[in-house]
Parts: sequence; C-alpha cells; structure tokens
Amino acid sequence: QKLLCSSCDNILRKALQTLCGHRYCSACLAWILRNNKNAICQKCKEEDPNTLGEESLLAEERAFGDAAINKEISELRVHCVTLGCSWTGIMRDFEEHQSLCEYALIPCHTGCGHVVMRRKLAEHLENGCVNNVTVCQQCQCSLASSECQEHSCEGSLCKEQKPVQTEPALKEKVGSKDECCFSEVGCAFRGSTEKVREHEESAVGAHMLLLLQHMRQLQGALCSRGFAPRPGLSPKKKMISELENKQHVFENIVAVLNKEVESSNLEILAFRRQSELDQNIIRGLELKIAELHRCLMQKDAGLSSLHKSLLFSEQASYDGIFLWKITEVGRKLQDSATGRTVSLYSPAFYTAKYGYKVCLRVYLNGDGTGKGTHMSLFFVVMKGDYDALLPWPFRHKVTLMLLDQNNREHVIDAFRPDLTSASFQRPVTDMNVASGCPMFLPLAKLQSPRHAYVREDTLFLKCIIE
Repeated sequence: QKLLCSSCDNILRKALQTLCGHRYCSACLAWILRNNKNAICQKCKEEDPNTLGEESLLAEERAFGDAAINKEISELRVHCVTLGCSWTGIMRDFEEHQSLCEYALIPCHTGCGHVVMRRKLAEHLENGCVNNVTVCQQCQCSLASSECQEHSCEGSLCKEQKPVQTEPALKEKVGSKDECCFSEVGCAFRGSTEKVREHEESAVGAHMLLLLQHMRQLQGALCSRGFAPRPGLSPKKKMISELENKQHVFENIVAVLNKEVESSNLEILAFRRQSELDQNIIRGLELKIAELHRCLMQKDAGLSSLHKSLLFSEQASYDGIFLWKITEVGRKLQDSATGRTVSLYSPAFYTAKYGYKVCLRVYLNGDGTGKGTHMSLFFVVMKGDYDALLPWPFRHKVTLMLLDQNNREHVIDAFRPDLTSASFQRPVTDMNVASGCPMFLPLAKLQSPRHAYVREDTLFLKCIIE
C-alpha cells in the first residue's frame, strides 16, 4: 500500500511525501494544486476528518522527494502487459522497453490515422499507408510504395496513371462529420467531429504536403495530355490560386490559435501567481489564528486560576475555625456506598494568617472500623507556605463537630495530636495521612428523623483548632 499514490492509486511515479506522511506522484500532486485552491490531503480526510490540521494542507513547498520509496519502486520486478510481449525486468528499465516494444500499438507517423504494431509499421508503410507516396521524377506522378516497382515512364508520359481529380471535385465541399476535409487529396483521418477539428488544426503541415503532391499530380496529368499553360483563366493557375488562398487561410488560423495559446499561457501564469499569493495570505492568517488560539488558551487558564483563587479566598478561614457545608448528601452518600466517590475533602483553612494549613476529610459511608455503619471524620495537616517558620510536630487541640440544625444535640469529638504520629509532623508531600474518628456517628442516627443533622439534603461540619 505504501507504494501506491494517494490520488490515482497506481504505482508512484517520482514519489513526493507531504507533511502529513502520505505520498503522491509528482504529476498527481501538481494536478491537484493546479485545480484546487487550499487543497487538503484526501487520505487525511478518509482516515479521520475530525483531526485535520495544518500538516494536511498540500503545497509544492511542503512536499519533498521520497528517494527511498523511489529506489524501492525502481527495483520492483515487472512484466509487459502488451498482448504477445514476453518481456520481464525491473521497473527502472520498463520505460525504455515501452519505447522499443515490438508489440505496442503506435499511430502511423505519416498522419494517415492508422494505429499498428511497431513491428508491422514497415509493412504498413509499404503496402497500406495512403500518405506514404513517392513522386516520379520524370512524370511527377504520385505513387504508393507498392506501385513504384510496376511504374515506368516513356518520355514524359506514364503507362499507368491514377485517375486525377477534376477541379469541380476539388472545389466541392467534401467530407462529413467524421471525415477530414482534406480527404480528397489523400488524408484518411476519421473520427468524431471534435477529433476531426483537432486533427485539422494540428496537421496543417501534413495537409500542405498533401496539397503540394496533389498539385504536382495534376500538373503531370495535364502535361501528359498535351495541355500547355495558357495565360488567363487556365485550370492550373486557378488550382494554384485556390491552393494559395487555402494556405493563407490555414496560416491565419494557425496564427490566431498561437495567439490564443499564448494568451491562455499568460492567464494560467497569472492564476498561478495569484494562487501562490492567496496561499501565502491563507498561511499567514492560519498562523495568526493559531497564535490567537494559543493566547486565548493562556487567558482561559489564567481566568480559571483566578476563579479558583477567588473561590479559595471566599471559603478560606484564617482563625482556626472552619464551617463546611456539604450539599446533595443523599447522592454523595450513595456514591460513597458504591465506591464511586469514597471520600470528600474540604477546602483548606488556616489556624492563623501565617499558620498551619489544614483540611477535613469525611467518609459518608465510613472507613476502617466504621465502614458501612458509621460516618468517619478525619483531620488532615497539609503542606503550607509558612511551614519553615512553624513549630513541629503539630500540637493544637482539634475539635470536630456535626451540627444539629435544630441546635439541640451537636455531635462533638475532640483530640490532642499524638506527637509521635507521622500525621502531625511537618509534611513532605501535599498532605499527611488523615487522623481522626472512624466511628464519628452511626449512619442510622445520621438519617434518623428525630435529629436534624441532614436537612434539605445538606449537613454542616465544623472544626475548631485551639
């Protein structure tokens, strides 16, 4: 698959690799760029249209020759598919063989319209080509190659002559939609109306040669019959005049076509230059858009950081007293029971403006000895900005509370830190291991209607550090 063109799907010819990694024939890539503005790699579209990027844009300066693939292709074993030919070899020698293959079909170079095998071209020219004529030097007769040996002259007269065409026959408009208008003077080309028109425009020189041969044939015929040139309206002069007029007409047509071709080439060149300018502008705009997108992402990140800082400032406490409001308790209790979200961390708070940084951690469905039966509540010492100036280990008394929203029976548990525990040493990571009450409150009591620990699917936890 790597040896096939991404456009024509044939073996790569002069392979070029694009920035997206796909390969094209040099001619295929040139055709795509000539006929498409802002061309996108078709293979990239087919593989994943949602991930198209700048590297999928096709341009001449964004493609480079793939020497490794070209070498690999040049060494492929191939054989000629022309019927009757048994040649085999490597791809590098195939083009030379194509130009020499005896079984290849080629058009006759005389412009007669026939297509023959290269090995039978000589036979065709000798026996079948209507344009392969020889002019007799004595009688000026036009003879096919096969007639030359049988032809002989007596003085200025020929024993055998082909019938000559008369002036009215030449003047008559000949040919049909599928026939060249020079068929009466020996052109045997046939085809569709468009092909005949292209043939008449491109074979002016061959047609002039046919007209000259025909004129010489007429001249020889007139001389053999004893006609001498006479002044005035002689058929010969009329014929020459008509041929000259036709020649002038065709010369004018060729001149007009040359001007149109030159004008078209200039327009194509202008279009290419404009296309290059447009592509440069587009690339510049794409780079600007990418830069703006990067700036927007930086701004979004900055805004997100500011938003987090603002939320933290709103929720942060600096006096050692923190009140934590937990909403959607029912859903979070279910998530904790199913293991989706086992525990919740509170926002960080501080014992003083430049004091210890701490937070709470709650397991609504319990942890350790209280798992599945109790709500577990823990205290966590976090790494702070001023730890280097604070005394360690952490020694302050901690009081944990679940507030009764009827202000009747708050659940309270207090402890003093175990100074040997790693939970209260200076943190070396973002936070120490949590320490607290695994059996802080039975779940049955938390959900009991006799108490107001949960109201409107909300509960409040409080921590006081003395």
